Amino acid sequence: MAVLCNAMAGGLLLTLSLSLLRWGVEGQGKKEVSGGATIYLGQDRDIWRPLIHITVNLSEISSIKSSFHLRTFDPEGVVFYGDTKNGQDWFILSLKDGIPLMQISRGDSRVSVAGGPKLNDGKWHTLEVSNQDPFVILEVDGSNKLVVGMQSRETVKVLSGELRLALGGILIDKEKMLVQFEPHMDGCVRRGSWLNLSVPWEVEAEELWPCYQDVRPGSYFPGTGLAIFNTSVFPMEADLGVKTELWGDFSKMDGTIFSIKAPGHKLMFALVANNNTKEITLTLGEEKIRMKDTFKRLVITFQANSLQVFQDEDESETTTLPIGPGSQPGYSATWGAGHLAFGGLLGEEEDNVGSQFLTGCLEKIQVQGKDLDLDLAVKHMSISSHSCPA
Repeated sequence: MAVLCNAMAGGLLLTLSLSLLRWGVEGQGKKEVSGGATIYLGQDRDIWRPLIHITVNLSEISSIKSSFHLRTFDPEGVVFYGDTKNGQDWFILSLKDGIPLMQISRGDSRVSVAGGPKLNDGKWHTLEVSNQDPFVILEVDGSNKLVVGMQSRETVKVLSGELRLALGGILIDKEKMLVQFEPHMDGCVRRGSWLNLSVPWEVEAEELWPCYQDVRPGSYFPGTGLAIFNTSVFPMEADLGVKTELWGDFSKMDGTIFSIKAPGHKLMFALVANNNTKEITLTLGEEKIRMKDTFKRLVITFQANSLQVFQDEDESETTTLPIGPGSQPGYSATWGAGHLAFGGLLGEEEDNVGSQFLTGCLEKIQVQGKDLDLDLAVKHMSISSHSCPA
């Protein structure tokens, strides 16, 4: 485990091109990348599956320290995994609520510890993981330390065999963890120094998505998919209705910002940006409201018998559309058992494949006054839930 815990830390980042990646071909055409490359961890794949990984003989390891840079606005997700004995002893470094979380299994002992500064501020942070038996130490930006001490009753044996490292996922059953969390990480690592290993890592993707040189908080939609919630998640309150607030530069958006529909009913609502006409069109059944795209905040409130809309902070300019059984026959059913989608127009079929996808950045989405996390939706993996290119 001493060596195992060393083997846990690593690095890669976000840049606009793949030029930093050194590709190779091995055996059956497997793709490889340098351990010191810049990697975006939020790539499309099974959410627990590592993006890149490596297997080496323990006899090849000459260092008990690894370091890397991490940048993210995402408060939760897997960063780094390592194990020996084919997964019997393992280590996981993740974020939860933005704070580093280490979970370790060794022999008959399991332990988890969380602490240190919040790292989901969009800045680059240097993380170093080392082992000073019986302690595993995580150091952040050269000072803040998180220390885990473990002592097993089992006889300590000289480690032999293979060691596996992985980024962006784990290689064991997630049920073995003491602390459960959402694994998908919208973030980047770079400049990894992995136990002085120089061998390339194997890539679990046809190609790696690029990282952006600069990012800002928000949800980025590249025009390829949508994020769907059940409307029952947002119950309509008697006096307040359902209040949705959107922030962003609407003049730089194109496509469907969000739409609402119930199975078996026609599309109830759509908000669409048109970059050619420089207009935002709100559609409620047969009613339409057209607005110039110069605003930065839009507030839409669905109530039992009306829909209210205003821009920026000017509530005095609120537009109200009446809602009745004749104009919106499926209105109540939609809020009880419908779907609300951000980033696309909901389709007629049950699979909700969608169309007219949004290209652009929503800096913030709030429903009922609370920030909405798109990681809680059924969403296309191309959508970045927590960051937009700056």
